[in-house]
Amino acid sequence: MIRFLEVITQKRTHFEDITDEVQRIVDESGISEGICYIYVPHTTAGVFINENADPDVKIDIEETLEKLIPWHGKYKHIEGNAAAHIKSVIVGTNTFIPIKNGKLMLGTWQGIFFAEFDGPRTRKVIIKIMKDQL
Repeated sequence: MIRFLEVITQKRTHFEDITDEVQRIVDESGISEGICYIYVPHTTAGVFINENADPDVKIDIEETLEKLIPWHGKYKHIEGNAAAHIKSVIVGTNTFIPIKNGKLMLGTWQGIFFAEFDGPRTRKVIIKIMKDQL
């Protein structure tokens, strides 16, 4: 089963918690045991799992990525968004989460974040739910 999730970002760098939306898609699938595959088909965005209980964590992540890969640098990419491409490579564009008893097997403090690095934009997240065959 494949579903699409639309994410509308508000600024150049924007981390949107999509945990509830992904769990809703798992619920709708009716699959109790399997894998949830999340893929972002964009070269200047990504997806990651990290703490979603304390909002300061995503601020720390954003500020650290900006220090490591500043928007303005000696980049050769003509479009001017090389930093966004580099951040996407570092964060990654996909993740897998096991499903057990119909629930994503995330840790107590974990959430799923869509990571925008070249916004604001309307983006797409592809979610594939696969049932265990055993």
